Amino acid sequence: MTPNQQKNITILAISLASGGAEKVISLLLKELRHDYNVTLVLFHKVLHFPVPEGVEVFAMSDKHANRPFYKKFFDSISFIFRYYRFIKKNNIEISISFLAFPNLINGIVATFNKNVKTIISERGFPSDNVTSKLSFYISKIFYPILYNKCDKLFSNSVYINEDLKDNFGIKIPMEVIYNPIELPNKAIHPESLNNNSKKLKLITAGTINKRKNQIMVVRAIKESKLDYDFSILGDGDLRNYLTEEIAKFKLEDQITLKGRVKKVNEYLIDNECFVLSSFTEGFPNALIEAMAIGLPSVSTNCLSGPLELLNENEPINIKNGEFYIGKYGLLVNNDDHIGLSKALDYYHQNPAERERFSQLSLERAKAYELKSIYSQFNQFIKS
Repeated sequence: MTPNQQKNITILAISLASGGAEKVISLLLKELRHDYNVTLVLFHKVLHFPVPEGVEVFAMSDKHANRPFYKKFFDSISFIFRYYRFIKKNNIEISISFLAFPNLINGIVATFNKNVKTIISERGFPSDNVTSKLSFYISKIFYPILYNKCDKLFSNSVYINEDLKDNFGIKIPMEVIYNPIELPNKAIHPESLNNNSKKLKLITAGTINKRKNQIMVVRAIKESKLDYDFSILGDGDLRNYLTEEIAKFKLEDQITLKGRVKKVNEYLIDNECFVLSSFTEGFPNALIEAMAIGLPSVSTNCLSGPLELLNENEPINIKNGEFYIGKYGLLVNNDDHIGLSKALDYYHQNPAERERFSQLSLERAKAYELKSIYSQFNQFIKS
C-alpha cells in the first residue's frame, strides 16, 4: 500500500518520557509507520525514547508539565479542544490513546466525531492506579461514561480487563495485547550459570518507591545465611530510606544502589538472577526484559503480569513463608520476605536450576518479540 493510500492514525500520549507505556509506544511506532500515516500527538514534547523516522510529532504544549494545579487544569481543557481540532483538520481515521487522561480525551472525540475509530489502552491496574480519593471518584464517574464511548480497548493483562469490567463498568470490546520487546543482541549462556557461586549476583530495576517495594529484597537477604551481591538499578523518593535500612542491617557489602543507569542490559547480563518485588504492576517490562537476557527470575505474585509471564496464568496457591516453582520462574506472595529469602536461597544452592530457568526465560521471551506482538496489534486495529 502506498503512503497516500494508508490510513491516517494518531497515537495520543502525555509524553514520551521514561516509562513502561512510553517504551511500548516507541516500539510499536517502528512497525506502525510501515502500515499507516502516523502522527504521535503529545501533551508535552518530552522524548526520552526515540521516535522512528517517518513518524510526525505534534506537541500540544511547549510548557513544562510541572506547573501549578490551576494552570495544569486549564492546560487540560485546552488539550481537549486542540486534539479535537487536530483530528478534524488532518482527517484522522484512527485515534489510539495510552493512559487515563488521553483515554478520556479519546472518549470525548468519540462522543462528537463518529467518523473516527477510537481505541484506548489501559496500562496499569485501574483500582490501584489512583493517587487520591478525588482521582478515584473521578475515575469511577468518567471511566464508564467516556471509555464506553470508544470503539474498543486493549490492555497488557487479563486482570486489568477484568478490573475495568467488574469495578468500572466498561462494556466495550476488550483484548489483551502484551508489551513487546526487542530481543537483545547478546544474552546469557545458560550453562554459565551452572557454577558454584559463593556470592549469588542478584539484580532488580525500577523506581525506588513503595509500589516497587525493594525493601522486601533487603529484608530477604538479611534473613538468609548465604552471601549475595545485590544491585538495585533506579532512583526514587525512598532511596534515602533504603540506604538507611541497608546500613542498619549491616548489608553494605552485599547491596549496592546503582542509581539511574543507561544501557540496563549491560548490567543485567553481568548477573545471575533477577528479582521483582512489586506490590502491583501493569505489565512488568523489567521482568520480561531480564528474561530476554537469560536471567532466571523470582517475582511476587502481584497483579498483574508475573503469573502470566512465569506460569502462563495458571492459578497457584503459595503458603506464607514459602515459594512456588512456576513454569518459567519462581513466585512468592506479596511482601513476604521469608518466602523470597527461601526462593533466593533455592537459586543460590541449585546451580542446575539456575541453568534450567535461564534457558526457559530465553524461550519465554520469544513470545513477546516486537514483530509477533505488532502482528496481533495490527489485527486488533483492523478488526
